[in-house]
Amino acid sequence: MSDLTQLRWQLADFDALTALQWHHIYAARCAVFILEQNCPYQDIDGKDPHCRHLIAWDGEQVAAYLRLVPAGRSFAEVSLGRVLSSAAWRGSGIGKDLLGRGIAALHAAHPGTAIRIGAQAYLEKFYASFGFETVSATYLEDDIAHIDMLLPAARDGAA
Repeated sequence: MSDLTQLRWQLADFDALTALQWHHIYAARCAVFILEQNCPYQDIDGKDPHCRHLIAWDGEQVAAYLRLVPAGRSFAEVSLGRVLSSAAWRGSGIGKDLLGRGIAALHAAHPGTAIRIGAQAYLEKFYASFGFETVSATYLEDDIAHIDMLLPAARDGAA
């Protein structure tokens, strides 16, 4: 198990990341979503330039990643997408850290706003532990079972 304290966290707009950083991000996304999940699909979907990106760097390698998607790009609400932890970091708690930081970043940028995600169905309990509620029936996306989940807007100033 790897040491979370050795990671360097970065929250950045698309243009703030270097070409080499994008190379590492796309390699990590390809490794997880295309190779590990045996799911050939077009990862580069035109959304990245409009998103903020949260990366946990282990040196130059991506340990974990997600993108913060503005309202109207994936859903009517703001969203989190391309959530991943690299194989070497699974079981370390990095996924919880990543998602907590991603939710906090969206709440900071969009206070009092609901967050909607399209989650792989097997991760329903994980996302529910953060307050997400299932709001759709199971559907297939790229031959993988998914569900839509919603984290309701914070009430009484709570985030």
